[in-house]
Amino acid sequence: MGLAVLYSRALAGMEAPLVTVEVHLSNGLPSFNLVGLPEIEVRESKDRVRSALLNAQFEFPARRITVNLAPADLPKESGRFDLPIALGILAASGQIPLNDLAQYEFAGELALTGALRPIRGALAMTCKASQDGRAFILPVENAAEAALVEEAKIYPASSLLEVCAQLTGRQLLARWQEIPEASQRSYPDFSEVKGQAHAKRALEIAAAGGHSILMAGPPGTGKTMLAARLPGILPAMTESQALESAAIQSLNGGFKIEHWKQRPYRSPHHSASGPALVGGGWRD
Repeated sequence: MGLAVLYSRALAGMEAPLVTVEVHLSNGLPSFNLVGLPEIEVRESKDRVRSALLNAQFEFPARRITVNLAPADLPKESGRFDLPIALGILAASGQIPLNDLAQYEFAGELALTGALRPIRGALAMTCKASQDGRAFILPVENAAEAALVEEAKIYPASSLLEVCAQLTGRQLLARWQEIPEASQRSYPDFSEVKGQAHAKRALEIAAAGGHSILMAGPPGTGKTMLAARLPGILPAMTESQALESAAIQSLNGGFKIEHWKQRPYRSPHHSASGPALVGGGWRD
């Protein structure tokens, strides 16, 4: 019998609670049981993991496999648990060592070939992993986003084989060192607004004091034009503000590096539905 314990992250709003991935191999009829309140996309990982291991030339153990995603009362969704589940099976079956697993957190969706596909919410997960003192192994496509967290140890990988080579010490992954710089973004110029003295004064007060502002009036009076120019008179974002903004956009996969430390602006139509307002985050 073999047991392996690894760490990953779930997403609960803006939070990324720790998920302990426990994999146990025991004697009995071959089966693959996944417990811990998994959603449909997590339950489907059984087929992705099996094919990825076989196509990467690993042995898929013909034993009773039980995978527990703890805590049991936290819903688990998306394919980010594919990588830690696959590694747990390899570690529990003795194909990779158990020694260094506790130093890392893992997240990544597996293709049937064993390649790693990008995930969403990488920034929020990296923040929490860094606070807990563990390095984070994730797909290459998410590395630049995760690098926004200062002092985070990020090891990007493009396949399951590369991660296994890191854990066995045969070929170490290169730590991601590139830290994106804030790009220069030209907001619409506030000085271009002619007239509208009362509205401009209200926007200046709101920007100076950090207040909310509500503009009401008939169509064509300049509400959207004025609102689009508000980010241009706001102070530069602090590091914590930029991380919070980027983490929100990262939750639905909408964050782009070129938007780092740029204030988001959205201009929804008055008839936009609730789901339409939730998606996205930028108007270019």
